[in-house]
Amino acid sequence: MEAILLGIYSFFVWLIFFKFKWLPWNTVTQVIVITIPIVGLTVLILTLNVVAPSSHDVRVLKYVVNVVPQVRGRVIEVPAEGNRPMKKGDVLFRIDPTPYQQQVDALEAQLANAEGSQRELEEQLKGAEAQVAQANARVRQASAQVDLARKRVDQNRELVAKGAGNKFDLEQAETNLRDAEAGLDGAHNNEGQALASERQIRQRMGAKVNGEWAQVAQVRAQLENARWELDQTTVRAPANGSAINLQLRPGSMTAAFPVTPALTFVEDEYTVVALYDQNELYAVKPGDDAEIVLLTLPGEVIKAKVDSIIWAQGQGQSPISTVLPQTGPSALPPGQFPVKLSVDPKYREFFLAAGARGDAAIYTDHVAEIQILRKVIMRIGTKLNYLIVKLH
Repeated sequence: MEAILLGIYSFFVWLIFFKFKWLPWNTVTQVIVITIPIVGLTVLILTLNVVAPSSHDVRVLKYVVNVVPQVRGRVIEVPAEGNRPMKKGDVLFRIDPTPYQQQVDALEAQLANAEGSQRELEEQLKGAEAQVAQANARVRQASAQVDLARKRVDQNRELVAKGAGNKFDLEQAETNLRDAEAGLDGAHNNEGQALASERQIRQRMGAKVNGEWAQVAQVRAQLENARWELDQTTVRAPANGSAINLQLRPGSMTAAFPVTPALTFVEDEYTVVALYDQNELYAVKPGDDAEIVLLTLPGEVIKAKVDSIIWAQGQGQSPISTVLPQTGPSALPPGQFPVKLSVDPKYREFFLAAGARGDAAIYTDHVAEIQILRKVIMRIGTKLNYLIVKLH
């Protein structure tokens, strides 16, 4: 861009001083002619770097998922193809489900037995509760008979004491009382046996969890876990993307061990960041327009907006160590701050490779009149990306 401006300026100098000779070409005009572009371009470039800062270090970052199976086993099938696009939910590979299916079958049988046992115990409990109710009724009936017999004994004693009754009636009333008390004792014994039987059945049934007996709930939970493990023998793509450097083959053994993932999956979702020097960002704010030019897409200018400025980088953290911080002559150079750029939705279908690099420019709200120069520079730069300068 600077060369174009200098060319235009040189053309007008040629017209004024040599073609039409409107002004004399002497020492004074020569100094003025040389000074104007130097000062003008310097001011223009310095201002442009503030109101429309550019970066030559733009990076496309993608999320990488280390796929680790949830269960161990031998791989029997790998439908995924390396470096081929896949949709979320597509099958990556399958693990031999035989032992997990057997565990599910065994627990299903166990659950059926547990439910049958619980139904049987529930029927026994109903019978025990009915026996308890009958025993309670007999106790109440026997208690009423004892009360009536005592009343008759008291009445006969009072009559005998007054000479109005005979001893035979009193002895008969006392005999009836003893029989009634024996009947009450028997009713209490029957009641105790019925309660003990009910308690025993309840102990065998256990407690309830969310309306279900604990034994059945435990087996059901084990069955659900076994079914989940069986489902995990089929490993699916976590998102839209592709499996990179796929070396997994049928016959390989895999395990739920994070240190040794089965494969690496790169998502299609990406983030674009541009690295800027620390004094280039004081006029930049979220929402500012931006443009991106990538080497992988020559001729294209991708519209974007500033999502956020990541005000943090590694040099802002003191590592936990017993060694004193190094502040000597070999100090690290000032670190750059990344700016996260949000690509315009109409460019979302563009293929942005993980690790793609290029240039970016941010257009602030200041001195918008000269920002056209930055846009021209960006468009010239993307056209130059078509050139592959090498001799072999």
